[in-house]
Amino acid sequence: MLSQKARYALRALVELARDGGQATSAELAIRADAPRKFLEAILLELARNRIVVSRRGKFGGYSLARPAGEVSFAEVIRVIDGPLALAPCVSRLAFRKCDDCPDLAACSLREALLRARDATAAVLDDYSLADAAAGQGAEVFREGA
Repeated sequence: MLSQKARYALRALVELARDGGQATSAELAIRADAPRKFLEAILLELARNRIVVSRRGKFGGYSLARPAGEVSFAEVIRVIDGPLALAPCVSRLAFRKCDDCPDLAACSLREALLRARDATAAVLDDYSLADAAAGQGAEVFREGA
């Protein structure tokens, strides 16, 4: 499940991608329909992870650290929410055996969870902020809803 924090992060980043320039946290909060203080904390986390760059001063604000086409939804979600996997035993980046699983090889759930993780990653790794800013894929998401 995508957290509200990740939703706000993605909305704000898509707004930056649409803008192509720089915006203050107050401007982004309005455009992303997010609480300003909460969004400021999210933007700081994104800056620490080199997704955005912050500039201080009168003409300060936030801008993307890289071109919007190089920032995937998966990268943002991983920064904000952690691994995409539904269980730690199928995570590519944070693998660990599940606490209640006696035998990883005999687990009846693992194959389905692995397929879900791979399908999710395939979509989110290939979908960039530039795609979202351009409205690409919107018809696919409406049809699948």
